[in-house]
Amino acid sequence: MENKAHAMAAGFFVIGVAALLVAMSMWLMRDTEVRNIYEMSTRESVAGLQPQAAVRYRGLTVGRVTEIGFDPQVRGNVLVRITVADDTPMTRSTFAQLSQQGVTGLAFIQLDDEGESTEPLPPNPEKPPRLPLKPSLFSQLASRGEAILEQVEITTRRVNEIIGPDNQKLVQDTLGNLSAAAGGVNRLTERLDATVTQRLDPALASLAPAARDTSAAMVSMKTAADNVAKASEDIGNTARRLNAKDGPIDRLAEGTQALSHAADSFNSATLPRINRVTEETSRAARQLSRAANSINDNPQSLLFGNGPVPPGPGEEGFTAPRAGATP
Repeated sequence: MENKAHAMAAGFFVIGVAALLVAMSMWLMRDTEVRNIYEMSTRESVAGLQPQAAVRYRGLTVGRVTEIGFDPQVRGNVLVRITVADDTPMTRSTFAQLSQQGVTGLAFIQLDDEGESTEPLPPNPEKPPRLPLKPSLFSQLASRGEAILEQVEITTRRVNEIIGPDNQKLVQDTLGNLSAAAGGVNRLTERLDATVTQRLDPALASLAPAARDTSAAMVSMKTAADNVAKASEDIGNTARRLNAKDGPIDRLAEGTQALSHAADSFNSATLPRINRVTEETSRAARQLSRAANSINDNPQSLLFGNGPVPPGPGEEGFTAPRAGATP
């Protein structure tokens, strides 16, 4: 009887410890963070998405998936309910997208916001707001898979046409032509090498003396240019000395001005006097000429004088000379 009592006590003790551990685990694992509820309704497949899957906002884990089922409001749609931390910046332009995690194929909800609206999206526990669920990359590929396969089929058909027997012959002919062209290019290269060796090399060798002569000519031209520059500098110095104040040009200008004043004085004073003396000398010469002519015509006038002047025509006492008489 005593052994049964000890066994019952041990059993109660184990049960109590187990209950205490369960209670402690629940207390430690309790979630005290405030979370808001949001919903998403979609006609797309949510394969790989499980309850308690992660909800991330631009890569940061902000919540969990709490429920996955059919939408009672829209027939055929899948309803996904999530809880998000209260400090998550949810706005009216926030949207959700189903993403795959690594190579495991496990899906999670990715939240993002393109910044179209800055108005916060207020939570409502009784009627949770709904977020738009945009199709993922795999969903887009699946929806366009038929069109992609059709394009692949068309491309394959065209490739088969390109590599058909007729085109293969054309490709072979083209390759043959390319080979012939390559041979021609090789022959042309050999001819060019021969030309360079036989003609260009001697020409280049003859250019070396010409280059030396050109260098010497350039040195001579440089020396001549230096001499010209020096002569130009000397001319410039001479011009500066000539144009300097009280220099030869200034003195020549002063002498020219003095000569001009002397010429003006000669023209205004001396020249009129010379003109008058010349006129008087001319009158005296004319009078002397008339006197000489008179003496030449009547030399006795030096002894007896000129006598009376005979009257001329029209004067009183004028007598016309007789014909044949000598005056």
